[in-house]
Amino acid sequence: MRTDSDRRSFLKSAAIVTASSLLAANAHGEEKQPPTLNAGPNPDPGKPKLVVAPPKACDCHAHIIGPGAKYPFVAGRSFTPVEAHLDQYRRMLSALGLQRAVIIQPSFYGTDNSRTHDAIAESHGNWRGVAGLVASAPKAEIQRLHDAGFRGARVNLSFKGGPTLEDLAKVAQVVAPFGWHMQIQVEGRDLTELAPRFRGLATPLVIDHMGRVAPELGVQYPGFQALLALVREGNTWVKLSSAYAMSAKPYPYDDVAPFAKALIEAGPSRVVWGSNWPHPSYKGAPPVDATQLDLLAYWAPEEMRKRILVDNPAKLYGFPSA
Repeated sequence: MRTDSDRRSFLKSAAIVTASSLLAANAHGEEKQPPTLNAGPNPDPGKPKLVVAPPKACDCHAHIIGPGAKYPFVAGRSFTPVEAHLDQYRRMLSALGLQRAVIIQPSFYGTDNSRTHDAIAESHGNWRGVAGLVASAPKAEIQRLHDAGFRGARVNLSFKGGPTLEDLAKVAQVVAPFGWHMQIQVEGRDLTELAPRFRGLATPLVIDHMGRVAPELGVQYPGFQALLALVREGNTWVKLSSAYAMSAKPYPYDDVAPFAKALIEAGPSRVVWGSNWPHPSYKGAPPVDATQLDLLAYWAPEEMRKRILVDNPAKLYGFPSA
């Protein structure tokens, strides 16, 4: 469990990273870049104590970042992340006993999918990807991404830089023939208003981070009830991820547990787990990653955990079942 001292240390490091970046930019006469929000992933991913990952377990939400000289960030982004490289991510997966992964296109790379593409290419078929696309993307480009292992396209409504809400339905139309889904990061307060739009999509929909509903609002909050209804209807999936960012309490985030359990009950075949590594937008000390996997022991029995970690990801992302 992270201590107040750990948190202060991480935040101090983040401040140093931000200040150094801004000073470097000013020294070269560059435009002031958006802020860095933390010091990067926890260097010690830890070891799970409560959950033993079954064979072919999958982390369904992670980002690979940098090196910046090869993979530059887009202008107009909401924040500037700390680099987090393939070797670091592989160490985290190994520590948690995970064999599969899904690399998600982050907002700060916009629609340039090269960093995500290249990460997947080095996985020998064990990773999938979710792209950033606009509806004008050529069919040949979508086919190229599909052949590389991409199985969805993402819209992020929380942070600037990538496709927007107006792209959602249009992109769904162009990726539907490839059997892809749409993925969206949305704030809980907007779920009720957006639910009808989600129902009209030409593809299945995956919603990030349990819908990002503030736990103090409770599971009866209309936005969360709208999310549960979408899941029960059968065309919407949800990621059990980023509990640390939702919670107002220390680990194991007791205030988030009712939301996770309700989602699992509503759609046991349509929930997946994600680490959200390297936690790029979190304004705090990034968690010990093993503790995030151990949360499943508080939320679901062992048989259900296998569905969340293996069976459901295989279906959603097209991994071999055997």
